[in-house]
Amino acid sequence: MDVTQWIIFFLVIQVLHGLATWKLYIKADRQAWEAFIPVYNAVILMKIINRPWWWTILLFLPIVNLILFPVIWVEIARSYGKNSAVDTFLAIFTFGFYSFYLNYVAKDINHIKDRDLQPRTEVGDWVSSILFAIVAATIVHTYFIQPFVIPTSSLEKTLLVGDFLLVSKVHYGARAPQTTIALPMIHDAIPGSTTPSYLKFPQLPKFRFPAFQSIKRNDIVVFNWPVDTLVDINNPYGEVRHKPIDKKTNYVKRCVGLPGDNLSIKDGYVYINGTKNQLPDRAKLQFFYKVILNGVSPESIYQKYNITEKYDQYVFKTETANFNRPQFQNYLKVKKIGVDITKQDSLQVNFTANIDQESFNLLKLDIAESQLHVNLTEDLATIMKSDPDVKSVTKDLSNSTTENIFPNAPGYTWNRDNFGPIYIPQEGKSIDINVDNLPVYKRLLTAYEGNTVNVKGNQVLINGRVATSYTFKQDYYWMMGDNRHNSQDARMWGFVPFDHVVGKPVFVWMSYDTNGKGINKIRWNRLFTTVGGNGKLTSYFIPFLIVLALFFGYKKFRKNKKTA
Repeated sequence: MDVTQWIIFFLVIQVLHGLATWKLYIKADRQAWEAFIPVYNAVILMKIINRPWWWTILLFLPIVNLILFPVIWVEIARSYGKNSAVDTFLAIFTFGFYSFYLNYVAKDINHIKDRDLQPRTEVGDWVSSILFAIVAATIVHTYFIQPFVIPTSSLEKTLLVGDFLLVSKVHYGARAPQTTIALPMIHDAIPGSTTPSYLKFPQLPKFRFPAFQSIKRNDIVVFNWPVDTLVDINNPYGEVRHKPIDKKTNYVKRCVGLPGDNLSIKDGYVYINGTKNQLPDRAKLQFFYKVILNGVSPESIYQKYNITEKYDQYVFKTETANFNRPQFQNYLKVKKIGVDITKQDSLQVNFTANIDQESFNLLKLDIAESQLHVNLTEDLATIMKSDPDVKSVTKDLSNSTTENIFPNAPGYTWNRDNFGPIYIPQEGKSIDINVDNLPVYKRLLTAYEGNTVNVKGNQVLINGRVATSYTFKQDYYWMMGDNRHNSQDARMWGFVPFDHVVGKPVFVWMSYDTNGKGINKIRWNRLFTTVGGNGKLTSYFIPFLIVLALFFGYKKFRKNKKTA
């Protein structure tokens, strides 16, 4: 629904409310016309049902109002003496149209001016408390702070798998929900199922509250995954469906490229406008390295350096004459065995390949060495190079021209480690558009900016008209993981529009290590730590416990003082 449709819808609701309640307003010593004036009628209604005026604000907060509307319908009935379970049922399950019955049909009803608001039963008191706890939590969750858990290792060393974050929505400006009908505090699907927790219609126009700060380079940002169409995020080849922006899967990455930047990646390092990007000292880049051992077991190395992301690979060897035999090469071709030669001379060939035991025997191979592929920080890689148990450590940089890398189009041979240069669009700025750079910006133009794009010969048509340039409607960002060889990020799916930005992680309140044992499953040194900043990570858990103890001690002191 666009703005005009929402205005019409809002006015229709106001007319319906007026028609359903104007006599009830009169019975409460108000004027009939007051039931028809938008917003004002809600303020007067709060007085009639003896509820605070600020409930009016809650009526206009998406999702929150879905909880509050049934409460209001029941409160109207009870304000006129209709307190039975049947009255409550009818008020709720007629979606408020029970008020028409009260207004036109019900006899001998009178407004109860000073109605007792205390629930008459213990169950009623319990339900009331739960409802308003949900309302309060929904407001905080939607507009201020949202909890988030780190599911992958893409920001390893800065944020760990099992970190529980608090994400501030006010830093970059909280978004009003576009999805108006949804279960409170449930993001995409009903827990335990793939059933959507929301209705796609109606959708509110995009709106964001003023921000306290803009996104800065190297900020860690939570955002909605722009290309998300997966029913089950854990099944990338499963069923798909269109999702509203605010119901797409939440991702967390580091923003390495800002609107207006020219970005490129060389040997895994990001360059902005030709200058190497300098990360905060807490950030630790990780790459996969090929590690050749000196006769020790891989497991001993994994334990020694606490390596968790790894896989083993043998380096096979055979005589050069055997390797060059037509029968040898034909066997590889028939079995579709890809070979990566690591060393070759006139006598011997060393190579890596996916070889089973049968092929190993038939091809008359020997094992030259055990090669590990391990994910390391650069500091740890340097340390391992001086280890006598390690023969060599080599960064596993990609030289592929066929990786599934954005924009995944003919003519673009970028890979995970060498990419770009690419311009990151900025709101209000224009760029030349042609058939050569269209693959980079086509999704942006269509999915994020709402245009139609076609190609006719060497011409680009935007919304049916030949275009040689385009001016962007919003800012875009480039989000990447510090774990450069194990991160699903912008290199695979491109730009993140600002309307997909959720918020800024500010605090780790809990951290759980599934590989730990007993009490050590909790990473105690990470509890109550900040996400951003430089310097050594500092836990504020003990100060928190002290403040908490002082608070409860003061409350007990006040209570004892009053009863003394």
